[in-house]
Amino acid sequence: MKGLRIQQQVHFGQGRNSRKVLEEGPPPETEPTPAGTVPRISRLMALAIRFERLIKAGEVADQSDLARMGNVSRARVTQIMNLLHLAPDIQETILFLPRTQRGRDPIREIMLRPIAAVLDWRKQRRMWETLVPDGTLSFRKRSAAE
Repeated sequence: MKGLRIQQQVHFGQGRNSRKVLEEGPPPETEPTPAGTVPRISRLMALAIRFERLIKAGEVADQSDLARMGNVSRARVTQIMNLLHLAPDIQETILFLPRTQRGRDPIREIMLRPIAAVLDWRKQRRMWETLVPDGTLSFRKRSAAE
């Protein structure tokens, strides 16, 4: 009597707690990771949005709790949260900045502090345009009604 032979294509997937799990079928195709790094200011902007959601959801009491959990000063958390004072289109542009291929990021958080301190979004947009004069990081122009 001949033995029974079963062939099945399998791959290792990611399970709980970083365990490898045997899964049926071919491995999923993944896109290659783009070259370069996400600019730090983009990560800080995303962090500010996340912090705001945590506070609004009641998962964290206030910025002091965030500072304690992150092992940073309350002043640093305030600096990060102040990015939320930027006009929404500037925030969006910051979130989708192109990856930095080499060298320093073209825009740093300290450069945005004076812009975030201004309450008028039109003035913020003018200040942003002077920060990035070549227009490479421009956002869609808003209507004059704003």
